[in-house]
Amino acid sequence: MIRRATAADAGRVAAIYAPYVRNTAISFEDAPPTAADMAARLSDSVLWLVDCDDRGEVRGYAYAGPHRSRAAYRWCVDVSVYLDPAARGRGVGRALYEELLGALTELGYTQAFAGIALPNAASEGLHRALGFTLVGTYRAVGYKLGTWWDVAWYQRGLAGAVAEPREPGRLG
Repeated sequence: MIRRATAADAGRVAAIYAPYVRNTAISFEDAPPTAADMAARLSDSVLWLVDCDDRGEVRGYAYAGPHRSRAAYRWCVDVSVYLDPAARGRGVGRALYEELLGALTELGYTQAFAGIALPNAASEGLHRALGFTLVGTYRAVGYKLGTWWDVAWYQRGLAGAVAEPREPGRLG
């Protein structure tokens, strides 16, 4: 079941995210955010969704945040998805992204962007399967775990770019 995330989900979301921060370059953060940090991020973002198993346990989440701070970018979002290891390879990430991208389109966003630390064949494959295309790679842009990492940037069109777009919505 996919639903909007609430502040009550912040602890589980933080727990899912923490190993990505501690053990990988998938996230460029140095320290895992706390549940309170995640609750604040939930309220500051455009939209967060969670996927729950039959018992209601959160097993993954996807979110969208502003792409850039300048006003002309307000129709664009950066998106990301994170899963509990037990949920990988089960279509959870794809389902979360499909729901997220559909909601963003309805809210009036025109472009979604995703940054992927390389190498990450699974994430690149998921994004390509969902219609994202590679727009460029930042070389040696992040230093973590004793290594410089490249980041590939992918883009997917959502609602069409129209002459007079309506203001995009926000479901934070």
